[in-house]
Amino acid sequence: MKHVIHHLGGRGGRRSILVHGGAGNVAPERRPLHAAGCLRAAREGARVLAEGGSALDAVERAVRVLEDDPLFNAGTGACLNEEGHVELDASIMEGRGLRAGAVCALSDFAEPIAIARAALEDGRHVLYAAHGAARFARMKGFTPVGEAALITEAAREALAAARQGAGRATSWAGSTVGAVARDEGGLTAAATSTGGTVNKRVGRVGDSPLIGAGTYADDEAGAVSTTGYGEGMIRLAVAHSAAERMRAGSSAVDAAREVIAHLVERLDVTGGLIAIDRNGQFGLARSTATMSWAAAGDWGEESGS
Repeated sequence: MKHVIHHLGGRGGRRSILVHGGAGNVAPERRPLHAAGCLRAAREGARVLAEGGSALDAVERAVRVLEDDPLFNAGTGACLNEEGHVELDASIMEGRGLRAGAVCALSDFAEPIAIARAALEDGRHVLYAAHGAARFARMKGFTPVGEAALITEAAREALAAARQGAGRATSWAGSTVGAVARDEGGLTAAATSTGGTVNKRVGRVGDSPLIGAGTYADDEAGAVSTTGYGEGMIRLAVAHSAAERMRAGSSAVDAAREVIAHLVERLDVTGGLIAIDRNGQFGLARSTATMSWAAAGDWGEESGS
């Protein structure tokens, strides 16, 4: 199977944030809606940076905006597993102390990225799963909203289509959301959140909550968030691979393009990633029909799909 690698590099500066709304195949008439949703998230993250917030604060805020938007497969509107339930995954990492927090197979909570941030700040463990993640969330003061509040009619329709044999290629269209940022002090951060794949087996966990696969940040290299078919991202440790290319001197856009090309060539797996280097310059690449994105900072803003 031949896939075209689409890539883009952009401006950046002391304060920059880049977000994605998932690699997949969004219908042409809906692409402007997804790009606009990403731009809202990027603007919120940029506002945090402009007001003196950290890159970690900015990526958390941007991803929360996307989790609240039912257009995207994260938080409210997340896709459903084979039994028709929501299981959410999220992770967040900062590049100075390499602190990270993550949750997976989490139900009943609308803000998985905030719970992942709480795990990062708590510091005892990096990753909490399923009932343990829910218990941790309650311990940290988060209130469950109930699964019904997270499920949309679009998610039900997507599950019905997948059960009828839509297949892998469409099972994660409009997928994972994420953000990467650099603040004025040079801190880099990344965050990723998802409902996983439509009709996934109960308990399936993809790359999004796994540090090095779906999320990575290191101030000596940059920050990365991925989207796509998670099993491939895990097997090639895609986020860490892109970061290591930036550490070795590649630009963010070259690192993104090379890693996504390798993913396709080595495993015949499609997807995308966003990256920001240690100087705040951003890059993105995808091997899918679409990947909505937006970037903002002290230099201006851009968006696309």
